[in-house]
Amino acid sequence: MATAMRSESFPTEQPADWLDVSRAELYREHRWQEPFRHLRAHAPVHRVEHSSFGPYWSVSTFKPIQHVESLPELFSSEAGGITLADRLADDYAMPMFIARDRPKHTEQRRTVAPAFTPSEITRMSGDVRRRTAEILDALPHGETFDWVDRVSIELTTQMLAILFDFPWEDRRKLTFWSDWAGDIELVHNEATRQERLGHMFECMAYFKRLWDAKIDKEPMPDLISMMVHSEAMRNMEDNEFIGNLILLIVGGNDTTRNSMTGGIYALDKFPDERAKLEADPGLIPNTVQEIIRWQTPLAHMRRTATADAELEGQQIKAGDKLALWYISGNRDETVFENADKLIVDRPNARRHLAFGYGIHRCVGARLAELQIQVLLEEMAKRRMRVHVEEEPVRVSACFVNGYRTLPVRIETY
Repeated sequence: MATAMRSESFPTEQPADWLDVSRAELYREHRWQEPFRHLRAHAPVHRVEHSSFGPYWSVSTFKPIQHVESLPELFSSEAGGITLADRLADDYAMPMFIARDRPKHTEQRRTVAPAFTPSEITRMSGDVRRRTAEILDALPHGETFDWVDRVSIELTTQMLAILFDFPWEDRRKLTFWSDWAGDIELVHNEATRQERLGHMFECMAYFKRLWDAKIDKEPMPDLISMMVHSEAMRNMEDNEFIGNLILLIVGGNDTTRNSMTGGIYALDKFPDERAKLEADPGLIPNTVQEIIRWQTPLAHMRRTATADAELEGQQIKAGDKLALWYISGNRDETVFENADKLIVDRPNARRHLAFGYGIHRCVGARLAELQIQVLLEEMAKRRMRVHVEEEPVRVSACFVNGYRTLPVRIETY
């Protein structure tokens, strides 16, 4: 049962635990907006005593999220991991650089960062555009199809295969592993927890073969080669190797894929904004930022307090876990006016928190932006309008805020 800062602020018709925003059904049923609206107004830093993930603090407004992110020594990524799901005593630890503190985080992030520099993004842009055009040109007109499978997954999985120099014919394995790795609800069931572990070992074995093939080769611009030839990562233990692979796979797949889908859903939901964008393709770069804000493909990141601290008048104890709800911070009305609406020319869309903030800001943010921008540009060239035919099937979890399916139909405007 959750407790509120001020009991009088509870609507009487709500169940007592309604402010436990880690509940998977809120995201599956797209009902997370109201409890977060209440938290932002009445309890921006709120203690939940009883949840399926144990006790935690909800941080739901923009400025406190930024504050916590700006103090990585006090609010650690490494002490408890980056999701609300605690590691069990018998878990196979899979450390990854996003879930490390300095200096390890800095060393390993620096290894892969060259894959995402502005010059690399420019180098990749032609290939991204060519592949996007091919996928759009193959879509059926006048019939319903699944946008997630035909467009979002295919585009992001192809990009991952190129980044890893991964065998093209096996690229959908990356999607499969990403879905298993990113589903934190699996920890609640021992059978699925073990099944997930089995898939992670399969992923590690596959990538180990790719790694071994590159050890004696000249350095190349793919991520595996960068790790093989770096001081910081060449001697990683197996569990750290798989941890960093999972980070790069989930980070490169789930986030972009769900923004590509969420953007299509939002433009159909707000036809006035779609009309504005169709009339002025110059709005596309800003629309990319607004789509990422509106969708927020990772709902939260977790931090763990390393010492007692005060946050918004609340006493945080050493060892307490905090959920930084990016999904709520990006709907903070004190920062984003009319925040529940997608507004393609929103002046401050770029201020969103969807990529995180501070030292852990997403290393691949520019590539995600490029892929979404090229998709919108190529759709505009074809005057392609996408209509949502049925409500999507959404991911049932409080970490990846995403879509399983989105039935759509396309027409030319």
